[in-house]
Amino acid sequence: MLAGSFPGNLGIEVVEIGTEGARGRLTADERHLHPGGYVHGGVWASFADTVAAWATIANLEGGLEFSTAEMKMNVFGTARSGDVLEAEAVPLHLGRRTHVWEVRTSVGERLGALFVCTQVLVARATPAD
Repeated sequence: MLAGSFPGNLGIEVVEIGTEGARGRLTADERHLHPGGYVHGGVWASFADTVAAWATIANLEGGLEFSTAEMKMNVFGTARSGDVLEAEAVPLHLGRRTHVWEVRTSVGERLGALFVCTQVLVARATPAD
């Protein structure tokens, strides 16, 4: 499912997907690090946004697609090559036009980042006749 995609190329793994949320895992390696040797902020955001997307997909009604409309993130910790990041998305709002997800990413027992995003739901585009 993820092969050849951006999340797949980052090495993000699916742990669980359901209507109550989703969980994922990422083992940090050299491709995830900024020059100082810590996991890059863009990796934290991409990982959390991916897990929120899986949760959104599990809650889509027929004929709908979605896109991330807004995201906010605070990074509280650091991670280095070899560290395992785990993320869990839980719904804050599941409406007809928007979903809001909170994703907590941990490194071991420590909270590494808190991410909140809004997904806007849109009708699936139909090909022109």
